[in-house]
Amino acid sequence: MASSNGVSFYTRTFALLTLLGLGYLLYQVLSPLLAPLTWGVLLAFLLHPLHRWLCRRLRHRRNLSAGLLTLLSLLLITGPLTALTAAFVGQLRELLELVAQLADANANRPLETMPVISGPLLWLRGLLNIDPGRLAEWSGKITESGLGQLAELSGKVLLGAVGRVFGLGITLFSLFFFIRDGSAMLGRVRRMIPLPIADRERLFSHVAEVTYAVIYGNVLTAVVQGLMVGVGFAVTGLPSPVVFGALAALFALLPLAGTPLVWGPAVIALLMADRWISAALMLAWGLLVASSDNVLRAVLISGRGHIGTLTVFIGIIGGAMAFGMIGLVTGPLILALAIALARFVAEQTTT
Repeated sequence: MASSNGVSFYTRTFALLTLLGLGYLLYQVLSPLLAPLTWGVLLAFLLHPLHRWLCRRLRHRRNLSAGLLTLLSLLLITGPLTALTAAFVGQLRELLELVAQLADANANRPLETMPVISGPLLWLRGLLNIDPGRLAEWSGKITESGLGQLAELSGKVLLGAVGRVFGLGITLFSLFFFIRDGSAMLGRVRRMIPLPIADRERLFSHVAEVTYAVIYGNVLTAVVQGLMVGVGFAVTGLPSPVVFGALAALFALLPLAGTPLVWGPAVIALLMADRWISAALMLAWGLLVASSDNVLRAVLISGRGHIGTLTVFIGIIGGAMAFGMIGLVTGPLILALAIALARFVAEQTTT
């Protein structure tokens, strides 16, 4: 009996260590592909209702339906993004040329004749005892250099998103199989969860609602902010309000970036053009757009998924810091799943 128990102990220990080792190796294999695979899962989740409808229309040909939806996703992802990148590069180049011209024209201009920015510059001149001409020249160079760095950074963000062909290929390749076999995969995951059927269905229903809320909430927030920036450009007489509004919507999806990368240079350009009233209006409107981000995300996401505003904030901020852009979606989802499990455990202990 003792010998049998010893063999059983060593068998279980070996099996556990083997599983831990394989789990670690599996993580090493999948970690570089985690973000593309996660995007594939989320896209397949959103396209699943359309896949079911299309399957009925195509007489249950799942391969054809998944292929058409994958192709549609490719066109929607690459088409608008490429057009926005080209528009972004062209418009920003024009803006930098305008800033360079204004900096050259105002290099020897007395500070007292510069509206809005003359006050801070005169105070700085008195504090540091710097020659006014050199201060104006430095301010122009600093502004031009800052916008140049902003152009380089923003261009890398957009062009890098387009240039990540490998990640996009992994996402689209996995998307086809997630769309086609997603229901079967989800069914196997459901059966693996050691919960009663009713609780299991309630948990999955809650996670599905939160997923829709997070994704649609983020996208709708970006669209609203893009429209607001476009209106601001149109009202202040800046060029291409539609293009810059679309760019603002794109930047609104990026963590630690946002719409200030669009309306910030516009405020500087208006100031250097002596249009200080328009600059003040654009600055106030831009700050309103920036402050609306948290409000819109909290209202849109928490209203659909029935999770608290604080939970949404923590999920978005923590998820973005931990996982990057994909964390804007996975952060609130992870917290929502944890809260759902905690509620289930609490219900089980009280009954």
